[in-house]
Amino acid sequence: MNRLYIPIFILLALVSCNSSTKKDVDVSNIKVNLVVDRFEQQFYTATKETLPKLERKYPYLFPEKNDSIWLKKINIEQELYQKSQKIFSDFNEGKAQIRNLFKHVKYYYPNFKSPKIITLITNLDYESKVIYADSLLFISLDMYLGTKDKVYNDFPEYLKQNYNKKQLVVDVAKAIANKYYRPKHNRLFLNNCIIEGKKKYILDAFLPMVSDERKMGYTKDQLEWAEANELPIWTYFMEKDLLFSSNSTLYKRFIADAPFSKFYLNIDSQSPGRLGTWIGWQIVRSYMKNNDVTLQQLLQTKAEEIFKKSKYKPHKNGNKSYL
Repeated sequence: MNRLYIPIFILLALVSCNSSTKKDVDVSNIKVNLVVDRFEQQFYTATKETLPKLERKYPYLFPEKNDSIWLKKINIEQELYQKSQKIFSDFNEGKAQIRNLFKHVKYYYPNFKSPKIITLITNLDYESKVIYADSLLFISLDMYLGTKDKVYNDFPEYLKQNYNKKQLVVDVAKAIANKYYRPKHNRLFLNNCIIEGKKKYILDAFLPMVSDERKMGYTKDQLEWAEANELPIWTYFMEKDLLFSSNSTLYKRFIADAPFSKFYLNIDSQSPGRLGTWIGWQIVRSYMKNNDVTLQQLLQTKAEEIFKKSKYKPHKNGNKSYL
């Protein structure tokens, strides 16, 4: 069975719910202070004589008080440093994007204070690409060298497709968003979809000019796949009684990072991962389109209420469906 069965009665009442629900806001008069400290440029050019001064300047970046360890690190990671300098020689593009992001965050959260940005190299620590700690924002430049760079050869494709310069501001936005919305996983699959959808909607608010594919971490083809199959995906979820299921495997199948989603059909390998997140995002967008609520109110609203009031009806994308 390679196609998902779509009942005729479902097709009759469908309307589109897409990225047109996103709204930009005027942030031209919002002032933010942006400071970028290129720590990696100081560290990887340091010598035995200059290293102690650097340790005193950045004590939180030197947990080990052993200069030989740091000098060895400087030597071993020179390739990563040199590559990062070719991609981020002046960081002007990154600064412009992050400044605009900070303005949008401050629009929604007036008490937001711009953290000091510290760029560094973390030896391909993909779990720590961006770390936000209130007054400090650490960015690991070696995780944005370009998808095809050989340093990522051992990483799976679905991860390394986002190790490029254009994803940096998205990862910064995600790190900041985590401060304002830190939900716990829910037992019900639909609720988890909507929780993840809220996270994506925060990105809509913080990064209104960034494409959906970048916010999802999809390639163009993966986004087109998701858009073309929104209706059959939703139909599959309903017909398999997954929406209100508490089966823990559903999180791994449709929400967690993965090379593809798991419908247990032959078509699986052609699908992108996290399609539950994609559907949850469309539900949240529909809710915001049909209800007059603020971003903060959205984040406080329970998933059940969002679903009921969303009036969500999946988009049918003509003859482009791949399922």
